[in-house]
Amino acid sequence: MPLLWNYCGQQVANVPIDAVYKEILQSSLFLVIGTVVTTLTNLPIDYYKHFVIEERFGFNKQTRMFYFKDLIKKFIVTQILMQPIIGILIWIIHWGGDYFFLYCWIFTVCIALFLATIYPEVIAPLFDKYTPLKEGKLREMIEELARKVSFPLTKIFVVDGSTRSTHSNAYLYGFCNNKRIVLFDTLLEDYQNEKAKKEEEEEKEKEKEKNKDENASSNQEGQEEPKKEEKEKKKEAKKGCTNDEVVSVLAHEIGHWRYSHTVKNLVISQAYIFVCYMLFAMLFKNREIYIAFGFTDNQPVFIGLLLIFSHILAPLSQIVSFFMQVMSRHFEYQADGYAVQQGYADLLASALVKLNSDNLGFPIYDTLYSSYHHSHPPLMQRLKAIKKKTD
Repeated sequence: MPLLWNYCGQQVANVPIDAVYKEILQSSLFLVIGTVVTTLTNLPIDYYKHFVIEERFGFNKQTRMFYFKDLIKKFIVTQILMQPIIGILIWIIHWGGDYFFLYCWIFTVCIALFLATIYPEVIAPLFDKYTPLKEGKLREMIEELARKVSFPLTKIFVVDGSTRSTHSNAYLYGFCNNKRIVLFDTLLEDYQNEKAKKEEEEEKEKEKEKNKDENASSNQEGQEEPKKEEKEKKKEAKKGCTNDEVVSVLAHEIGHWRYSHTVKNLVISQAYIFVCYMLFAMLFKNREIYIAFGFTDNQPVFIGLLLIFSHILAPLSQIVSFFMQVMSRHFEYQADGYAVQQGYADLLASALVKLNSDNLGFPIYDTLYSSYHHSHPPLMQRLKAIKKKTD
């Protein structure tokens, strides 16, 4: 880290600007190079995860070209967002006086709200295709549920998650009376069936072309058995939820909205960030911290942010993360309970079983391990809680 920082300093040493702005420029170059190095060092593990492990179990659907395009887009978007944020934070810390931590926190809150607003409209469509849910029974059922619980629904989208993975999901977003629902196409059984039919038709056309070039009947007979096996596998691999089950999942998601879980998470996370900024203000001038990590000649603000937030405050972060997990699991039980109140107990239980099966989830975990690592309770615990609420 010190070597990279010194190298970046040498590159901007002759730029004729004020010392603070030169530090911002140096930090900007450090961020770019550091992100490239981190991306390259993490690439083998990430590549293995997607194209070996995920592909082995039938989850990965992205091509290598798609994967690397995605990687480049993520890098560009990250730099566009992070460069001005880091620059402004450094400027505030230099010029904010004794209460700079308060100004940094206010700025961070504004950025969080800004990103929450633009992400679904601007950033997410850069990576996935969002199309309005077509007219039909499912749309009518979702709109009926929204009217029933006074959910201010404005739009329903389907995202083509199947282009990268078979994992399924659904979520809500939007502020005030402008709520939208997003469904992954992998969640919808009807979409999966349509996709399977298209794939079968394409395969049949390819087979016809191949058969035209085949003269030996023995070769054709040898191919009949594999074709039957493929068809049987496709029948077995039927995934997704029925329309009723999809609505039950959305009743769960609307439960998060009804109990203001997103707002509560935002308030708690921002309170934690405020505490972190206060601790940073107390520690960032401590020379011993910088010396311990090899920075003997200077105490750059950006390096101070990295060291204190990612290393010095790591124990506090782990403690807060654990309590956030506990709270998240409590929220999941509450949202399940809300879906049960709306009359979706059996359908939600059925949907959870299907989703767990489709995602090859393990239904039982050690209690301590799960409580620390999982934001959602294990399947069996959720099913027991749903049954208890209906008794």
